Amino acid sequence: MKHDLYGNLCIFNIYNGLVEGLSHFSQSTRAALIYALKPGDEVLVYDPQNLLRGHEPRLKELYLDDDSWRQETSMALAKQPRGHFIPNENIHLAGLISYGGSSHSFFYQMWFTDHHPDICSIYPTERWIEHAGWLLAQEFAADSISMGTSGHALQNYTIHAITDHIVDMKNKVMGLDTRVLVSPILDTILNISKTKEEGAWPRGRLIFVDPDALDDIEFIAKIQKHERPYIGNVKHIRKLLLAVEHSPRKLVSDGYSIIGISNSETPEFAISANFQGDHGFLEFADQTLCSFFDGNFHSTTRKANLVEIEEILLDSQLSTENRTDLFKTLGGIVHTAETKRHGCTLIIDLNETPVEVSGHILDPCLDLKIPHNLDLAKSLIKIDGALHIMADTSLRGFGCLLDGKTIKGENMARGARYNSALRFTAEHNKVIVVVVSADRPVSIIQHGIEINAYCEWSPRSGYPSQPETLKSYLNGVLP
Repeated sequence: MKHDLYGNLCIFNIYNGLVEGLSHFSQSTRAALIYALKPGDEVLVYDPQNLLRGHEPRLKELYLDDDSWRQETSMALAKQPRGHFIPNENIHLAGLISYGGSSHSFFYQMWFTDHHPDICSIYPTERWIEHAGWLLAQEFAADSISMGTSGHALQNYTIHAITDHIVDMKNKVMGLDTRVLVSPILDTILNISKTKEEGAWPRGRLIFVDPDALDDIEFIAKIQKHERPYIGNVKHIRKLLLAVEHSPRKLVSDGYSIIGISNSETPEFAISANFQGDHGFLEFADQTLCSFFDGNFHSTTRKANLVEIEEILLDSQLSTENRTDLFKTLGGIVHTAETKRHGCTLIIDLNETPVEVSGHILDPCLDLKIPHNLDLAKSLIKIDGALHIMADTSLRGFGCLLDGKTIKGENMARGARYNSALRFTAEHNKVIVVVVSADRPVSIIQHGIEINAYCEWSPRSGYPSQPETLKSYLNGVLP
């Protein structure tokens, strides 16, 4: 069997499965692969969606200018039995997550994927692409066409990726004898998140603690052993959450049943599910790993990323203190609108003389650095119209109407609030408009353009392109 045909088929199948799986866990996601099948082979790259463009100098430095990676890989493999997969950790290219590995059947591979700005943690994604590398090595070791089985496995790897990270961390710190089974716990969390009680979504915290660590927890109330609800009894656990919602209290489980209620600190290596109504967050080792909603785990923090506003403010003439106050205030108002699930519009006016808008103009302006004024502003966003916020972090008006002439680039599918912002900013300099939709998308608009518009990358099925040598990939980009 020719390597080119078989090898490309393996790579295509695994690539497609990885991209489709990660695109469901995060937003639309790209991937790329750099590899060498044998120690002396030329370095190849598979990047059908140009994920690695912009990183050419660093790739040349890592793989072409220096051969030390070949020597280090050969030495590491010489110490390992056949079939063993040696991980190659993240090489930290800006905006990317990378992970790979080496084995006797596949000398070197490094997978890359998008590092989305609103990701809770990179670790589940690292485990995902590490598994893609392991599957590719296994397929080359087997030397038989898998009919896309590995790709299908990667499409549905969400729970396994989260489980892999938690188990790896537990094994490093607590040893291999941990008695908590992670996958059933994750299934329970998702099932609870979908279960309403008297029409209300679950709220409160449920933690899963290794049985050996239960002695370190102080219980307010402890259930008798023969009465403890099994974690598979989702309806019962959902009812018990009523006792801890809107409080520092938490339900405590050993992974098999509910032990009781506690208000002590969560142990470092406990798995914690923080239910917040129609969504929640999975936490482990003092870090938020991912969110969950709509019956699935997702990578998103569910908070708007306002990095474009931060960059505009950095380029402005505002002082550091003023920039910080304004950015913090805007973030707080936007987050409130997201949490309350209602739309709003913010006009950020960086002009010395305010732009004229119709609406309820305040005299004097409200200083939003004062907490009770900021609380009022968060309530005013529920009124139709925009908040007019000045560069000194003051509120000039509310219920403001945006107008302007029709421009190119309008999108009738986005509604009046969005298109009015496009028209208004096209006619006014030093003005940014933030539009928060009721279904949570946040648009940042300046000069009639949505500057944080995301380019949708659709997963490409089939055979979108052939791998090429890294030298060829870099040709014409680097001197």
